[in-house]
Amino acid sequence: MENQCLGLAEALGVQPLVKRVHPRAPWKFLPARLWWRPLRTCSSAADRFEPPWPELLISCGRRSVAVAVAVRRASAGRTFAVHIQDPYGQARHFDLVVVPRHDTLRGENVIVTRGALHRVTAERLAAAARRFAPALAHLPRPLVAVLVGGSNRRQRIDPVVIGDLAERLVAMARTQGAGLAVTASRRTGAENERVLRERLAAVASVVWDGTGENPYFGYLGLADAIVVTGDSVSMVSEACSTGKPVYVYDLEGGSKRLQRFHEGLRADGITRPFEGRLEHWTYPPLNETAQVAELVRARLRQRFASGLRTP
Repeated sequence: MENQCLGLAEALGVQPLVKRVHPRAPWKFLPARLWWRPLRTCSSAADRFEPPWPELLISCGRRSVAVAVAVRRASAGRTFAVHIQDPYGQARHFDLVVVPRHDTLRGENVIVTRGALHRVTAERLAAAARRFAPALAHLPRPLVAVLVGGSNRRQRIDPVVIGDLAERLVAMARTQGAGLAVTASRRTGAENERVLRERLAAVASVVWDGTGENPYFGYLGLADAIVVTGDSVSMVSEACSTGKPVYVYDLEGGSKRLQRFHEGLRADGITRPFEGRLEHWTYPPLNETAQVAELVRARLRQRFASGLRTP
């Protein structure tokens, strides 16, 4: 969620001050709509919510809604508030709300995207690709970046699932001569990483060991195609911003919202299910963070004739 806020701020060309919501007991056990004086009960020593109030506030996630609304109210409406994701009945309290289309919220102040906002840009990928190219130079082409997520409340990634994914990757590498550049997330788990590393040792592959600089952007920049597990809207959205073929490894379970997300991208011709073979197709890269930034910038120009400097 923080990366979505940072991505929008960077696309706007502004340097953000990052504050995280830390609700204290008993408020952290209650729904946010019941929080009393959220600017006090959700502050920490490091992240205090106090004047001067910002001209622009970007928030994301359910927990930040009450604080963002309180900041806008405390500023007497002078703070231009943008919320990312569905604010669950509080949309009228924001100047703009950004939601993916698999959410049902719509309205005059609602911007609808196909995926999640993020920090991926062509410039960032190109710079990372230059840094990581030597480390992957020994791998054959086509080079496939593999992005592995982890279990969530509705889906499970365990050694059996990882074993199936690895089997498909090995088959693809052997039949099509592909090299594999693999990175796991913090949610993947040590046992799953071990299985993945052992199964892929038989083919040309690099599996990031978690040390040094995170190669995530570098792998995206260098890849000819991308395989990503379907648990993460953010990872899939970031992969689709490259314009390269994106294969989604489907997982059992998941919500109707997540199902709508994947169905929408497949209907748009952007992603395909991963079945262990490579194909080629093209599509306009998802550049939604920049597009949303342009809409926010236009509203800011209307709102602050001589306020926030916008590029």
